[in-house]
Amino acid sequence: MQDYLGKNADVLDAKKLYLFDMDGTIYRENELFDGVIELLKKIQCKGGYYAFITNNPSKSVKDYIKKLNRLGIKDVKKENFFTSTQASIMIFKEKFGKQLIYAQGTKSFIKELKANGLNVTQKYTPKAVAVLVAFDPELTGKKLRNTCEILTKCNIPYYATNPDWVCPVEFGSVPDCGSMCVGIEYATGKKPVFIGKPQPAMIFELMKKFKKTKEETVVIGDRLYTDIASGVNAGVDTICVLSGEASLQDVENSDVKPTFVFESVKDLN
Repeated sequence: MQDYLGKNADVLDAKKLYLFDMDGTIYRENELFDGVIELLKKIQCKGGYYAFITNNPSKSVKDYIKKLNRLGIKDVKKENFFTSTQASIMIFKEKFGKQLIYAQGTKSFIKELKANGLNVTQKYTPKAVAVLVAFDPELTGKKLRNTCEILTKCNIPYYATNPDWVCPVEFGSVPDCGSMCVGIEYATGKKPVFIGKPQPAMIFELMKKFKKTKEETVVIGDRLYTDIASGVNAGVDTICVLSGEASLQDVENSDVKPTFVFESVKDLN
């Protein structure tokens, strides 16, 4: 097997754990890319495992399972996911326990935080001990006002789920969490600590869960500064697909280099 640049990719035959980004990698909004179902079956047939590591916190794991089912991926379970929401929950439980936190995000995001034991408010209050901002397609002026008020008036830790600049949709892109946080920074002067990729926590947790080594693991994604960087930070091989945000020119110009480049996941079959 050769990648898009003609590099020998036979080492991929020995991989046992495939960690896929979602937006721009296996689908664009509501369109599943060609070859995804066939690739997942191929991984299972050779005794391997796959999981999805997404920075998009706008849906809960339960909602993601429903979405993949609708797109034709039927054999998927809760264990096949690790999202920036789950990473945020881990960190906030460890740092803040049952203390009150202020969160900005979708209804699904807030519901998942609460279901996992976090004490969450969406209203301004000086009693909150931390702020968590997520990518929010349901964003309103009221939400932004509340977030800016608490960051302006309260000197408390400020986190965001992911640093992605854009989220791919059928006509192109919309601003993602990283872009939203730039607007908040202009209003408040505050910058968040980003939790999701490129931090390697999701990768390490899934390697532990599936009992696989770094040599047996590969990360597949379309963003250099999150997906590929997380794999590099975890010390595993990476595949950049050109079906989403990154272009070949981006790959050539970036300091973050994937191990392999493919036009799409279809070419991994």
